[in-house]
Amino acid sequence: MSKAVEIKNREELAIMRAAGVVVADILVLLKGAIRHGMTTGEIDQICREELKKRGASPAFLNYHGFPGVICVSINCEVVHGIPSDKRVLKESDIVGLDFGCMIDGWFADSAMTVPVGAISPEAERLIRVTRESLEKGIAAVKNGGRIGDIGSAVQTHAEAAGYTLVREFVGHGIGRALHEEPPIPNYGKPGTGARLKTGMTIAIEPMVNMGRPEVATLGDGWTAVTKDGKLSAHFEHTVAVTDDGCEILTLPTV
Repeated sequence: MSKAVEIKNREELAIMRAAGVVVADILVLLKGAIRHGMTTGEIDQICREELKKRGASPAFLNYHGFPGVICVSINCEVVHGIPSDKRVLKESDIVGLDFGCMIDGWFADSAMTVPVGAISPEAERLIRVTRESLEKGIAAVKNGGRIGDIGSAVQTHAEAAGYTLVREFVGHGIGRALHEEPPIPNYGKPGTGARLKTGMTIAIEPMVNMGRPEVATLGDGWTAVTKDGKLSAHFEHTVAVTDDGCEILTLPTV
C-alpha cells in the first residue's frame, strides 16, 4: 500500500458519510426530475440550490477549471460533460450524472446513469449491467484484499455481457481531496495491486461502453465521448473499507 494512502478514523468517516448522503439524496432528486425538454444547465442549477440548502460545497466547480457543479454526459458521452443552458435532453436519451460535494473539508463522489422517458431495451441493458458491475466491484472490497480484485470483478461482469471498459478514466481514493491515491481501475487481475486496509476510502466507478473502449475528448477540453459514437453508462459509489467488507458512504436517505 502506498504511503500516500490515508486511513480515516471514525470521526472523519462520519463527515464523509454526511457528505455522501448529501450527494446521494441530490442524485435521487435529479433522477426524479429528469425529463424531455430539460436543459443540462437546469440540472446544474438544481444541484447548486440543493447544496446551499444542505450547507455543503460543490466538489467539481472550478476543479482544474471545470465550470459546473455536476458533470452531465449524454448518450455517447462517457464523462465530464459540461452543463449548458443550450443542451436539451430528449426522450430516449440516457444521462450520466456524476456529482460530488465537500463538508468540513471531506469529499464524497457518486454517479448514476438515468433514462429520459422511454429508452431502448439495449440502453436499459447497458445501464443495468453497468450498475451491476459496480455492485460486483463493491462486493470484492475487503480488508486485506487487493485493488485488482475490484477491477477484475467489474471487468468480468461487464465483458461477459459483451461490453467494454473505458481505460483512460479510473476510480480513485477520496477523502481530504477529491482524488487521492490509489487509482482504482475497472479492470485487472485478482490478487494484484495495492492491498486494501480498513479505513481506506475509495470511489469505484465503472464506465462501460456498448461498443469499443476507446474515447476522445471534445474541443471543450472536458467532455469525453466514445470514439465509435455508441452509448456509454457510468455508475459510482464512495466506499470505506471495513474489517468485514465495506460500507457504501453514498447511499440515499430518500
